[in-house]
Amino acid sequence: MTTEELIKKVRKIEIKTKALSHQIFAGEYHSAFKGRGMAFSEVREYQWGDDVRSMDWNVTARLRSPYVKVFEEERELTVMLLVDVSRSGLFGSVGQTKRERIAEIAAVLSFSAILNNDKVGALFFSDRVEKFIPPAKGRSHLLHIIREMLQLQPVSDGTDIGGAMRYLTNAIKKKCTAFILSDMIDVDADGNPRYEEALKVAAGRHDLSVIKVHDPRERELVPVGLVHIKDAESGRGAWVNTDSARMRKAYSSWFAGLQQKEEKLLNKYQIDSVDIATDQDYVKGLMALFAHK
Repeated sequence: MTTEELIKKVRKIEIKTKALSHQIFAGEYHSAFKGRGMAFSEVREYQWGDDVRSMDWNVTARLRSPYVKVFEEERELTVMLLVDVSRSGLFGSVGQTKRERIAEIAAVLSFSAILNNDKVGALFFSDRVEKFIPPAKGRSHLLHIIREMLQLQPVSDGTDIGGAMRYLTNAIKKKCTAFILSDMIDVDADGNPRYEEALKVAAGRHDLSVIKVHDPRERELVPVGLVHIKDAESGRGAWVNTDSARMRKAYSSWFAGLQQKEEKLLNKYQIDSVDIATDQDYVKGLMALFAHK
């Protein structure tokens, strides 16, 4: 991709996602992510009905009149985007690859955060952390993140979601709002998610949400005869007779089993999630996710 092509693509994503953030998500985002707590604002004289637990006894003693502390909501958040850039994200059968869809959704989240004066950071991962961009504010910082989403060439092909979450836990000490944007395909030989322990720790420290992006062709085989199927990350391949109803049923059953185990794990740690296909409008999915917050 040339510099001119990159600038044009960044601009196109900015126009589309900024409009969505202004028109659709600003209110939902603000109500869903309210901030970390209450921050001290001022001291004023006691009024009838004030909670006595808010009394400022030092000021009261000094001025010989009752005074209370006033608090206001601490609005500013730190938003972290954990973006899966593994090789499986290059798959796309309906116009957009998974990675392109993830980049667009991440841009919407970023603009929503910037509109609410929140900091945004990004962690790009494969089976290693490919790049970490510390949280900051401002349009230029946001466009830097979007450019990285579009042009980053990962060193590794695989996926290690647990490694990304461990890095997040070590890098961001204070509670943040974190979104994992991935196809979430990271399982052991028995089809169990490999990231449970890291997920448990990260969910205990941060407000964690999962935005899963999939391609509809991943979940079922189309009867087109004998085809060679290759794992994009491991490089392993095999010939499969897709005309076999038994084969198609076995594949669909296997994939459904992966989804069930993943959903069970997310429910276990009360992590909000949404599953978005590359051929679906992601607006409804994101709004549904915000509504659960």
